[in-house]
Amino acid sequence: MMKKLKPIPKFKNEDEECAFWATHDSTDYLDWSKAKKIKFANLKPSVRSVSVRLPEALLNDLKVLANKKDVSYLSLMKMYLSEKVQEEYSH
Repeated sequence: MMKKLKPIPKFKNEDEECAFWATHDSTDYLDWSKAKKIKFANLKPSVRSVSVRLPEALLNDLKVLANKKDVSYLSLMKMYLSEKVQEEYSH
C-alpha cells in the first residue's frame, strides 16, 4: 500500500526551511525509492585539510612512487584513497 505523501510547504527563507527539515522526516514528504543519483560534473568539489600521521617509511615509499609517476606525493595519496573508496563501494 502506497503511503500518501504530505505536500512540501513553501518557505520564506533558507533558515525557515532548515528549521523545518531539522524537525520533520523527509520520508513523509518524498518517495526516496524514486530518487535518481546525479552528478554535477562541472562543480569544483569542496575540499578540507586533514592531518594524518604516517610512519616515515610509508611516507618515503609514497614519495618514491610519486616521483616515478611524476606527481606530488599528496596527489598520489588522494588518488590511492579515492581508488580504494571506489573499490569498497563497488563490492
